[in-house]
Amino acid sequence: MRILVVEDEKRIADFLCRGLEGAGYAVDSAENGATAIECVHSTDYDLVVLDRMLPDMDGLQVLERIRGRKVGPPVLILSARGALDDRVKGLETGADDYLVKPFAFVELLARVRALLRRGQPAPERLQVGDLALDCVRRKVTRGGETIDLAPKEFGILEYMMRNKGRPLSRTMIVEHVWDMDYDGLTNIVDVYIRHLRSKIDDRFSQKLIQTVRGIGYMIDVPERFLERSGEAAGERQV
Repeated sequence: MRILVVEDEKRIADFLCRGLEGAGYAVDSAENGATAIECVHSTDYDLVVLDRMLPDMDGLQVLERIRGRKVGPPVLILSARGALDDRVKGLETGADDYLVKPFAFVELLARVRALLRRGQPAPERLQVGDLALDCVRRKVTRGGETIDLAPKEFGILEYMMRNKGRPLSRTMIVEHVWDMDYDGLTNIVDVYIRHLRSKIDDRFSQKLIQTVRGIGYMIDVPERFLERSGEAAGERQV
């Protein structure tokens, strides 16, 4: 999932970006309102973390521009202005949540996860064959066995499982899991896919991660296993 952090104080912006990236999210940053608006218009974000006090405009003006789109991401406002009137105005303008500075990162992360769950129509538990991914607890199991994944590995697997049966290009995977300016974009996807396969597929006869020639990768139950399952079910019914 991809998050835009709009914060003009570099120290705070770096702190937020590092923390969110450590939690497994792809993060872009903007230091002013104009840049933030450009980013939202050019990229589909799953969430925007928006500072209220920006150097070129009020954060609420940015919020109004985001809400002017037909489909806009959830917005979490950060502000040192914690008076009741300020919080109410932010929520009435269209913010999904309002967090007052200073704040603990664990609280911000909890609110981020809550907003992403609310704005994500896909289920919180994903299943492909005997592979299960719990998006809330961030746990992966296959055949009942727990599989430990690094944050980027988890991000790739979640994105693929949410798009089960859909071929995903390396560029699509990069845009949803890594920063847009990451060097060696497509090659790093191949490396992480190999890591995932070693953890998820190598010890199992049923290989779920498939290479789609000329496109990229896809996760699904191979047709031959579906056919065998159907035949077995037919035999049991007879």
